[in-house]
Amino acid sequence: MEKLIELEILGLSSNHSQSGSFTLVLGEVGGARRLPIVIGMFEAQAIALEIEKIIPNRPMTHDLFKSFATGFNFDVERIVITDMKEGVYYAKIQCKSDQIESEIDARPSDAIAIAIRFGSPVFCTEKAMSEGAVEHYEVEKKDDTKEPKPSTQKFSTKKEASLKDFSLDKLNQMLDKAINNEDYERAARIRDEINKRN
Repeated sequence: MEKLIELEILGLSSNHSQSGSFTLVLGEVGGARRLPIVIGMFEAQAIALEIEKIIPNRPMTHDLFKSFATGFNFDVERIVITDMKEGVYYAKIQCKSDQIESEIDARPSDAIAIAIRFGSPVFCTEKAMSEGAVEHYEVEKKDDTKEPKPSTQKFSTKKEASLKDFSLDKLNQMLDKAINNEDYERAARIRDEINKRN
């Protein structure tokens, strides 16, 4: 069996070259390689929601998958990004129940959104990593300190200048409204402002 490389989510940011898309950056655990994957807005939102622990009013597609799998005693063992062809990544969701083991073909963005919900590890084949990876080296400064790692969450590039001006009660009302309107990017920013004050 081909050697697998474990990955971790390093960042999620809006993609300036493709409108409405985001770049998910995965990093090699214990290594310097980074695997950037361009994903859609819906999948980016699904990943960001789970990272930020924001619970939507109604289950989203990936939450439904988890409920369905759990209902039938299936567990997601791991996600494997298996290949990259012509700039498109391919992945498998490896599932297991008491009686069966199964592999389900999936887009990496959907597979990762599901893996986060199950707390399952994400892996990549050496072939996919070598074709899509970029090397990342930390640059040493003059005072011998290293560059800080990129933020784990960069979902929106819009600056929210006015949140500091609102009272805590008003922020809580705004948070409820943002969640009701399914504006999860705004909800995350409001929640961060509330957390700063607690």
